[in-house]
Amino acid sequence: MSKIGKKPINIPSGVDVTVSGGFISVKGPKGTMKKPLPLKVSVVVNDKVLNVSPDSSDREGRMAWGLARALVQNIITGVAEGFEKVLEFQGVGYKATIKGNDLELGLGFSHPILIKGPEGITFKTEKNSIRIQGMDKELIGKVAAEIRSHREPEPYKGSGIRYAGEHVRRKAGKKAATAA
Repeated sequence: MSKIGKKPINIPSGVDVTVSGGFISVKGPKGTMKKPLPLKVSVVVNDKVLNVSPDSSDREGRMAWGLARALVQNIITGVAEGFEKVLEFQGVGYKATIKGNDLELGLGFSHPILIKGPEGITFKTEKNSIRIQGMDKELIGKVAAEIRSHREPEPYKGSGIRYAGEHVRRKAGKKAATAA
């Protein structure tokens, strides 16, 4: 029995869920998403409550049960409320600007880095942070990881791009290590 899989999902008001042909389609205030369901998993909608269960008692159905429930929950939450990831950057001359739907980063290289904004993703910049917003949690995480990969936080000065709240362990430099 999957602890996550057996929990029912409450469907918020204003959200319509339809299941057909191995796909789940969810329509809400933020937009519409359609995703495939894992094999050997069935989804049943009853009066604003959605239940996910394995088709049979074989191993593959039970393995995909919790995953399928989590994916369906993320789709419903995404079209109802949306998701957001916040990246913070720290460093001399680091900056981020929005050009249309794209994000331009100045990270100390000789050239600016242009991140294309995928469909359904919006960027917002503040003094030293970037907000990535949208309804697809998987796509937001992928875009955030791509942005972070251009300048990962380094342990000596702490400069780079990190997730909000991420702790970077700092190391002592050569001078501090030899003095001790």
